[in-house]
Amino acid sequence: MFTLAEVASLSDIQPTYRILKPWWDVFMDYLAVVMLMVAIFAGTMQLTKDQVVCLPVLQSTVNSKGQPGTSGKADFTTVETTTAQGEEASMRTVSSGSAPTVTPDIFLSRATASQYQSTESGQEMKKEQKDSSGRKTNLDFQQYVFINQMCYHLALPWYSKYFPYLVLIHTIILIVSSNFWFKYPKTCSKIEHFVSILGKCFESPWTTKALSETACEDSEENKQRLTGAQSLPKYVSTSSDEGSPSASTPMITKSGFKFSADKPMIEIPSVTILDKKDGEQAKALFEKVRKFRAHVEDSDLIYKLYVGQTVIKTVKFIFILCYTANFVNTISFEHICNPKVEHLIGYTQFECTHNMAYMLKKLLISYISLICVYGFICLYTLFWLFRIPLKEYSFEKVREESSFSDIPDVKNDFAFLLHMVDQYDQLYSKRFGVFLSEVSENKLRGISLNHEWTYEKLRQHVSRNAQDKQELHLFMLSGVPDAVFDLTDLDVLKLELIPEAKITAKISQMTNLQELHLYHCPAKVEQTAFSFLRDHLRCLHVKFTDVAEIPAWVYLLKTLRELYLIGNLNSENNKMIGLESLRELRHLKILHVKSNLTKIPPNITDVAPHLTKLVIHNDGTKLVLLNSLKKMTNVAELELQNCELERIPHAIFSLSNLQELDLKSNSIRTIEEIISFQHLKRLTCLKLWHNKIVSIPSSITHIKNLESLYLSNNKLETLPAAVFSLQKLRCLDVSFNSIAVIPVEIGLLQNLQHFHITGNKVDILPKQLFKCVKLRTLSLGQNCITSIPDKVSQLLQLTYLELKGNCLDRLPVTLGQCQLLRKSGLIVEDHLFDALPSEVKEMLNQDTSIPFANGI
Repeated sequence: MFTLAEVASLSDIQPTYRILKPWWDVFMDYLAVVMLMVAIFAGTMQLTKDQVVCLPVLQSTVNSKGQPGTSGKADFTTVETTTAQGEEASMRTVSSGSAPTVTPDIFLSRATASQYQSTESGQEMKKEQKDSSGRKTNLDFQQYVFINQMCYHLALPWYSKYFPYLVLIHTIILIVSSNFWFKYPKTCSKIEHFVSILGKCFESPWTTKALSETACEDSEENKQRLTGAQSLPKYVSTSSDEGSPSASTPMITKSGFKFSADKPMIEIPSVTILDKKDGEQAKALFEKVRKFRAHVEDSDLIYKLYVGQTVIKTVKFIFILCYTANFVNTISFEHICNPKVEHLIGYTQFECTHNMAYMLKKLLISYISLICVYGFICLYTLFWLFRIPLKEYSFEKVREESSFSDIPDVKNDFAFLLHMVDQYDQLYSKRFGVFLSEVSENKLRGISLNHEWTYEKLRQHVSRNAQDKQELHLFMLSGVPDAVFDLTDLDVLKLELIPEAKITAKISQMTNLQELHLYHCPAKVEQTAFSFLRDHLRCLHVKFTDVAEIPAWVYLLKTLRELYLIGNLNSENNKMIGLESLRELRHLKILHVKSNLTKIPPNITDVAPHLTKLVIHNDGTKLVLLNSLKKMTNVAELELQNCELERIPHAIFSLSNLQELDLKSNSIRTIEEIISFQHLKRLTCLKLWHNKIVSIPSSITHIKNLESLYLSNNKLETLPAAVFSLQKLRCLDVSFNSIAVIPVEIGLLQNLQHFHITGNKVDILPKQLFKCVKLRTLSLGQNCITSIPDKVSQLLQLTYLELKGNCLDRLPVTLGQCQLLRKSGLIVEDHLFDALPSEVKEMLNQDTSIPFANGI
């Protein structure tokens, strides 16, 4: 036999699931337990005491008059009976010729016995009346046991025998149906996750703080205190934050008092109630809630399963009620049994009594009452399920009671679970709603961010860049710490991968800030902050994935001088709409675009009259339709890199003010058009490196004012004499070509200061090279040079000499006469340097920092 505890375990669920069990489920669970007790009680009674007792039905017949026996003796009929005391007695009746015969089938009562007086004495008559209690049958004990067992199965209705087991089975089915949604794998995992998150959200310190701050914000007295305290006034953001109260409300980053949602504190908090661990846990909860919502909100499996199991319970109730009501009257104390075993017993009919009939009937009526109550609750549940839209849930009350007006309405299984929680306690949903609000999440991020990034920590991350400016680079933060705006001496601020960056009015304290970098950071600015940036910002770098990510306020910075745009400007969806406002940047001088343009946008040409430098770095996309370049009459520097150009664009020849042209990393093979550069009187720097140029035309001599010529990483095999007629040439770079000979005409370049011929096939250095006495940089590495002439000592201004990767046996001793050359500027193999005389090495090892230091 099993215990009640073992049966009750069938309905056992995790205690935390109780928040998803409304009152009707709890009540039905209790009803199921009572029905289990009824089943177990009935089954126990039936197993221990259930039996039937049967007696044969004696046929009443009157025998005919007795015939006298041949022996002249009287006939006797013996009836064996058992008295109430268990004694056995014999009753004999003498039959005479004139007296009637009494058959054994007729019971003799005391009244009947008095009608037939015998000739015996009064004492014998009293004894006979005392001993007779029933009619004698011809059955022994084994036959009674046999017929009782047969009649138990034949005479009793089947419901009387199996009633406890049916109740047990029905109750177990009802229990399973009530809790199936907690056990089914596809719903159990979601429910378990939801309950876990809900409990954490309810107990999180952040919910208390968020609701407390909401109460404080609703207090007029608190608003007045906020105005008088050291906090920012309200500013309207230009980044479309309509409907979000936090967009214009300053974030309180320090609080020292714990707020209560019921009785808000009016004092301004001075120290946050959240420590770092609490903040990290709250941020993790926001992420979990977001992922759980995306996972659950797209289906309604839990809702359908709950409706299905409720329908099953209702159908089960109707079925039980219909067939059970018919069997109430079949449970009776008396039953007639016809076992058809007359050949064994001698009787055809028995009258039986069922000793459990009364108890079973009472238990059955109790069970029917319980199942009726259970069924009515099921009907109410179905009414509740279909009366209101349970697949939609609105946080309207929460939005009204708090400042988190952005809490979204949810649907499907997410909504259904929240409706079920409301039946337990609506406070759970209210606290859970805090973690669905982006405003609340942003507040948390702000608090955690300011707690972690203090002024001291930010100061440690400030560095000096190549321009000797103080620079701060913030990478992958949840926002911009408030302490950043306290770095008043900062020159450059870089914000990278900060999706929720917000620039507040405190930026007006940073009077030295002139350069701002926004890398994948669509920063929002308050109105006062924008006014400051508009008047002070000079350089802006924006890196983006799509042009729509460029903040709208960028195009309103009328005093901006330099703009760097890095990202996709050739999107079919926006068609460069974002650049339409460039025409407003009237003071823009430098525009750097790194993208995948197929043509120069007309928006760029709108600011062309003001530009002095235009840089276009393509990703290999061919740039065509360059006629718009003709409008850029004031451009002094033009870079068209990696644009798949095959020739020098003719539109460039119209840029009369052009001073520097860079066509790096294109597919230019011939530069015959270079003759047209003679019209560019101001052109001083020409960069044609990283192309496929095979020869330099002699017409290059017409570029009289050329000072720098970069032809590295091409396919040149010779250097024409025309190159050396450029008397103003100061820098010549022909590295990584296939040049085998340096022409002797190189001595004509008396102004040459930098000569790079690394990575070629040069084997002999002409002596005329050392007539270029102004040389400061000489790169001869990775060639086939076997010796360095002693005339290298004539290069008194030489500071950098690269010789590594040649076939040198030794270095000339005259290197020591190059007064400005030091070991750090001598790129050569170690064994060649070690072979130099000690005095030469000592000369090269001299420290050059002292003269410069004294000169400062």
